[in-house]
Amino acid sequence: MTAPLTADAHAYGLAGDGTADDGPALQELVDALGDATAADGRPRTVRVPAGRYLVRDRPVRWRSGVSLVGAGRGATCFVLANPGAPDRPVPLAWFTTAQHGAGPENHIADVTFARFEIDGSRVRTEEYEVLAKGLGLQYVLRGRFSDLWIHDTAATGFGCDFLQDTVVEGVLTERCGRQDPGEKMGGAGIGIGVGGWGPVERLAVTDCTARGNGTNGIFLELQQEDWVPPRGIRVTACHTEDNRYGISDWGADGLLVTGCSMLGNHVAGFDVSAQGTTSVGGRGGIVTGCVLDGNAGDGIALGNTPGPYAFRGNRISNNGRYGYWEHNLAGGDQEPATDVVLESNDVHDNALDGIRVDAPLHEPAIFGNRVRNNGRRAAGAAEGGGAGVRCGPLSLTDEGADWLPGGHRGKEVRVAAEPSAGDTAAEPSAGPPVEPSAGAPAEVTALVVDNTATRLDLVPVRPGAVTAWPGGTPAPGAAYRLPDAPAPRAGLTAAAAVTHPYVHGNRVRDDGHPRTQVHAVWLAPDAVWTGGRVSGNDFGGNASAATRFDSPPSGGRWRDNAG
Repeated sequence: MTAPLTADAHAYGLAGDGTADDGPALQELVDALGDATAADGRPRTVRVPAGRYLVRDRPVRWRSGVSLVGAGRGATCFVLANPGAPDRPVPLAWFTTAQHGAGPENHIADVTFARFEIDGSRVRTEEYEVLAKGLGLQYVLRGRFSDLWIHDTAATGFGCDFLQDTVVEGVLTERCGRQDPGEKMGGAGIGIGVGGWGPVERLAVTDCTARGNGTNGIFLELQQEDWVPPRGIRVTACHTEDNRYGISDWGADGLLVTGCSMLGNHVAGFDVSAQGTTSVGGRGGIVTGCVLDGNAGDGIALGNTPGPYAFRGNRISNNGRYGYWEHNLAGGDQEPATDVVLESNDVHDNALDGIRVDAPLHEPAIFGNRVRNNGRRAAGAAEGGGAGVRCGPLSLTDEGADWLPGGHRGKEVRVAAEPSAGDTAAEPSAGPPVEPSAGAPAEVTALVVDNTATRLDLVPVRPGAVTAWPGGTPAPGAAYRLPDAPAPRAGLTAAAAVTHPYVHGNRVRDDGHPRTQVHAVWLAPDAVWTGGRVSGNDFGGNASAATRFDSPPSGGRWRDNAG
């Protein structure tokens, strides 16, 4: 076979008719172009015209210097399937350490993957397999991944690790991680392992969208515990929505996250924790100019990090629990996080506390923030049923209700489980119906993301699902109940050790109607507030008192605070 610099896929045996297996012809072409590039040092490109190209039962082992360029999203589509190999993952392209000996001295270089779609809906392995990705390359040097649409993969959609001098831009991932129940490794839209190239990995992830993926929208994960967390990684202008986590830092150093939107994710918009394979959280990162809104759990969840970390100029609003939550998961770093900075953020209308500290902080700086109108989960217990009550796939309406708007945000609603007559079962990913307890009718639960006076808006039963109800939509008139509101709810709550804090120039108020942020500052019974400075803050206008000290501060200066 001759090896031109640009090869048309049709001319080399790929049919693109959606029926013929194009995998063997693509493998033969990639090998020929890879051999030619190795011989003369000139990278080659496979151009793939519009069509549906089936890759069945075996992934394509990729070669250095070979690029794959289609005719555009929705025009050129690679359909992955494994009907003859149910125990084998079938990414479109792979080159890994475990399978191929990939490493810094045996890497993929000078490749572009651009302008095509990957449909992973026809791959299903007997058990969840982390390698059932759309793309699964490791140790890529000078790569470019551009204008791709990857959807419905069994595991992570874009699952490439150790990317040096590489750009990932304009990648859309949807409903990836189909077979991940949400607690396995991988299962993300864009999942990038880091650390393989050493202390610096020069990587830009920009203008990407991740929606409805099983675990993370976008995450960076240190792959070996003894590796140095790498610097040099940037995530800019990306959008994450309806994933378990929006963007996660599980082991980078100095991650820059700028101008991103993290909306409607199920657990948190932005996460730093020990969730990854090495139980190492990120450190030294900066998150700036982002919108973290309407996440069912927390806006920002930070833990298992030695620090520092900085959050500047973000909008953190309408989340179902805390705006910012400092915490430590078991199994990860438990030392106090040092030099955490919260500066000039707008933290408002979150369901519980605006800022919540449940893990030790040392020398945090919290200044210039507007922390207002939090504690929105203020509505009392409620129940109903009968005429006027009806459920939709993602809602419950009670025409006779008069709820405080936003007052049930983040609560679980419990509903009698008998589905509507003729209702179809929930999609397979929704899980089994809830079993009834002895002597009680079966109930299902759904999480409330927001509410009006008569309607509850509900979180999908899992990312990418079209319903909030496992087992089917409850019947008209189904009985429901909602729990009471927790109290108190503060702008800033400390429930752990906080040493030498600097809290200055914040506006921690509630100007809403009614006021739901009970206190500006609450030192809970488990708090140990030592030293530091709390000055020049506006603590007026909260529902009860400016401060509540169930654990009095020790030392430090509290002065010149209004309210």
